[in-house]
Amino acid sequence: MAFALVLAVGIAACGDSASSGGSSTERPAPEPSPAAPEPTPAPTPPPAPPASATLTHDFGDYELGPGQEVASQCVSWTLGNEESLWVGDVTISNSGAFHHSNWFVVPEDLYPGPDGYWTCRDREFSELGAAVAGTVLFAQSTQSQIESQTFVEGAVIKVPPRHKVVAGVHMLNPSFRTITTRFRMTLGIVHPRDVEVLLTPFRLSYYALDIPAESEARYSAECDLESISHDVTGGGPLDLELFWVLPHYHYRGNYFRAEIIGGPRDGELLHTIERFDAEANGKMFDPPVDLSGARGIRMTCGFENPTDEEIGWGIGDQEMCVMLGLARTNVLLDAWVDEDTHRDDGVEDGIARRSGACEGLAVPPNAAQQPPTVEEIAAPLYVPESLPSDVGLEPVLPCVDVPDDAAPEAPVTFSSIRETVLTPSCGFSACHDSVAPAAGLDLLTEPHAELLSRSVLSASTDMPLVTPGDPSRSWLYNLLSRCEPTDDAGVVSASMPRNSPNLLDPAVVAKVRAWIEAGAPDD
Repeated sequence: MAFALVLAVGIAACGDSASSGGSSTERPAPEPSPAAPEPTPAPTPPPAPPASATLTHDFGDYELGPGQEVASQCVSWTLGNEESLWVGDVTISNSGAFHHSNWFVVPEDLYPGPDGYWTCRDREFSELGAAVAGTVLFAQSTQSQIESQTFVEGAVIKVPPRHKVVAGVHMLNPSFRTITTRFRMTLGIVHPRDVEVLLTPFRLSYYALDIPAESEARYSAECDLESISHDVTGGGPLDLELFWVLPHYHYRGNYFRAEIIGGPRDGELLHTIERFDAEANGKMFDPPVDLSGARGIRMTCGFENPTDEEIGWGIGDQEMCVMLGLARTNVLLDAWVDEDTHRDDGVEDGIARRSGACEGLAVPPNAAQQPPTVEEIAAPLYVPESLPSDVGLEPVLPCVDVPDDAAPEAPVTFSSIRETVLTPSCGFSACHDSVAPAAGLDLLTEPHAELLSRSVLSASTDMPLVTPGDPSRSWLYNLLSRCEPTDDAGVVSASMPRNSPNLLDPAVVAKVRAWIEAGAPDD
């Protein structure tokens, strides 16, 4: 019955729509379909957690008197990190007088006392003690004012929880005036999930320096790292993969070479430098150098001694020969040549030759130097809170042009300019010295004649170095007073001093301007 009723209704409906005679009943217009609902937008995914970050600290001002040298000063920065930090690069910036500095991370209860500058011996600081208690973080190239220590992706220096940065710094003011300097450091922090290698430091040194008067000399250290590490590793071949090396000598240094010793790659060059120029001289290896099959490293330092006295190991006007390395290895290594193994190899090509086999010390890395845990890898990137004074700091100290109306420091004489500008800032960093002057410009021997007679070779400009009476047409003043001095072709040249984030004190630059305005006399 139900089926018949449905069928009848269906037939009737069909008949209505198809009836003959033209008298059909018109059907009402169908109701419009309701609008389809708007699709619900997909939820916005939360931003991906950062994979890296930076942490910058400014260590504040330090004042140095005329000619003052400070070699017993330390400085520290407590990070306040509750978790480990994984440092993939370090950048430093300073405004001069930081001759050299070695930086470590150590437990924050070691060397207790306020942060900032302090006397190293008051807290019994030692570099070897700091390296063993924590690890090496960074080493500054001699007199470098901007420098980055960067590793290949995945290689890091580990900063365990509750550690602080501490350094022994060697400062030197070669000027005849009091100066104020400052130092800034930035740590590039990466996520633990990106960590593949923890870097371990090692050091090679040649202590037995005896650079003859008025001579050149070269010193080669044969460092058999395989033998030195034997007692810790239990024997076996050298297991060391090299990621970074940094040479260290002073302004009498004119040569550096590091090469592999032993194995099928004996003599292969690792790093070389032909002079000293206050630049950042560290070298990153990409890819890292695997020393498997080798015995170690040969390090050679060369020096030129123009004085009438022998130069030995030390600070001030003495010299050093050191190489810091950072590597994937299972042992901390310190190797050196001293008087016990030092020998005289005679003179070759006019250069005195010395060499020696390294003695050494090997210890296991600090127990805290362990790779990231599963929990650390799964967690968001951790970055400790910055100090209020460090919030918003840029890694590099800002450069500001010297105003043309800056008041000049008295006296406005060429002899004063020589003492406050040319000798400390142009000559001391060995750019424009008498041994190997950059662009052939020696500003130590006869600087007045050089400045008024030499053409500009380092830029496309018809400006003389000094145009008496017109600072604006003097290339020297442009280099000293502008952060981006521009030549006639519109090309920006590097400001002076070399490799500096800042210009000199405006009062000193104004002294140069006033001297040129006065006709650039030799007084």
